Amino acid sequence: MRDPYQILGVARTASEAEIKKAYRRRAKDLHPDRNQDDPKAQDRFSELNGAYEIVGDEAKRKQFDAGQIDAEGKPKFQGFEGMGAGRGGRAGGFEFNFGQGGGQPFGAGGAGGAGFDPADIFGSLFGDAARRQGRTRPEAQKPPEQSFTLEVTLAQAVSGASRRVRLPGGREVEVTIPEGVADGKVMRLRGLGQTDPFSGQAGDVLMTIKVKPDSRFVTEGNDLRTRVTVPLAQAVLGGPIHVPTLTGTVEMKIPPLTGTTRSFRLRGKGLKGEGGAVGDLFVAIDIEMPASDAELTALMKARAE
Repeated sequence: MRDPYQILGVARTASEAEIKKAYRRRAKDLHPDRNQDDPKAQDRFSELNGAYEIVGDEAKRKQFDAGQIDAEGKPKFQGFEGMGAGRGGRAGGFEFNFGQGGGQPFGAGGAGGAGFDPADIFGSLFGDAARRQGRTRPEAQKPPEQSFTLEVTLAQAVSGASRRVRLPGGREVEVTIPEGVADGKVMRLRGLGQTDPFSGQAGDVLMTIKVKPDSRFVTEGNDLRTRVTVPLAQAVLGGPIHVPTLTGTVEMKIPPLTGTTRSFRLRGKGLKGEGGAVGDLFVAIDIEMPASDAELTALMKARAE
């Protein structure tokens, strides 16, 4: 894995706020939803999350800067220098002097006397190394949150729905879109994100709802507006017309001589808002003139005279 600072595009001296800002900017640019034609987009996005997992965590960042863990968060083995030794030299940082003790390199007591066992040195040496390596093991951290955007229709936002979605990590799950969800709503999918390799703890995924516009309606807060085309004769005589709503087509009666300046309210056919309040649907009339009608033309001429 590359240097996490290079992946995030920040200097090693960058502050925590600068790192977070850089991560959010890069995550927005590299998000797979914005790069659907790029087969390597998911790999780059995962690499970015891995880099932020190291540099965005204060403890892990210190360990990485100190060379205790690598770019993947794995502990580095701290080797032992100076293990070669000669007479009167040093081995592993310890000086061995040959004295009068019968040629025993660890003093007059030797291995079987009142001195100490040579194995104690190596036991202590490797024990300390094991303890050092244990201290360099990164603390179990919850992985950083992943995010993606889910587009839903206006009808799905009003009535709710179930959708099969692909998460940033490639996993497919069934999610429930709650009834009356608003555009821009962020939903937290707990435990469906990246998994920490040390603790096995799974992170969360943030799903942002984007409500697609519906060509049939204009949204005004919780209210909706639509237009229905009515033949001239029906506008003059009145009668039932069919009006589209988010839950299906309904029948509505218009009075005789209905003009384009009139609008009609269908209560409770709008969007659901906070506190359970439901908006209305306002219906405007567009009168459809016939392509040709000799009788109508003659009638209008007679009336004009």
